[in-house]
Amino acid sequence: MAESECIFCRIVNGEIPCAKVYEDDAVLAFLDLGPMAKGHTLVVPKRHCENLLAFPEEEAPALIAALKKVGNAVMQATGAGGFHVLQNNFPAAGQTVFHLHWHIIPRSEGDGMSLWAQGTYGEGEMAELAASIAERM
Repeated sequence: MAESECIFCRIVNGEIPCAKVYEDDAVLAFLDLGPMAKGHTLVVPKRHCENLLAFPEEEAPALIAALKKVGNAVMQATGAGGFHVLQNNFPAAGQTVFHLHWHIIPRSEGDGMSLWAQGTYGEGEMAELAASIAERM
């Protein structure tokens, strides 16, 4: 996707308004239009890249610092007892906007939100898969 067509690039460039909560040289954070919980915030690198695999590693410290600041502020503003930091890569994982971004979702005890059911491995399956992943590093 061309940056000129990317909705998050257009937000970063000021072409589309947002409910901005944080901005620095590398990152913009704004409230999600379809929140999973009040205060659900998106943290977006200003530089366009489609997913985590395309993200320049040297930009990670600024991003982590922003995630910490925004997560703390969201918890304080919403009275949440915790928060999720979620990030999807590729359509199979639920990515629908192809500009790297993180979701900060405030959570409270008993809020009814559920993310996933846990699975299990068969006999020897865990060790086999771990070895397969490790050999591809």
